[in-house]
Amino acid sequence: QVQLAASGGGLVQPGGSLRLSCRLSGSIFTIYAMGWYRQAPGKQRELVARITSAGTTNYADSVKGRFTISRENAKNTVYLQMNDLKPEAPTVYCCHADRSPADHWGQGPQLTVSS
Repeated sequence: QVQLAASGGGLVQPGGSLRLSCRLSGSIFTIYAMGWYRQAPGKQRELVARITSAGTTNYADSVKGRFTISRENAKNTVYLQMNDLKPEAPTVYCCHADRSPADHWGQGPQLTVSS
């Protein structure tokens, strides 16, 4: 059974940095494209960043230049380094493992960016 365990959320001041981590267990990590999504209150879930098994990345326009997604295959873990954070309401970040047609979601940490 594939499980995704995410961590790293919290309360951060605007302009601050934070790193999220998500570890996959129960399958072979390297076969999956990994992504981070977020959902703010009253809004639809949106893709933040994605990294393929080959290491190709793509980002939402709103985070380009500030966020970096990476993966450490030896640790079955994907990271999201977030810099220059903008003020936002409490937002849940979820990690996603994709090997179409199968995919898996992890219950992500919550991030609040506020002074």
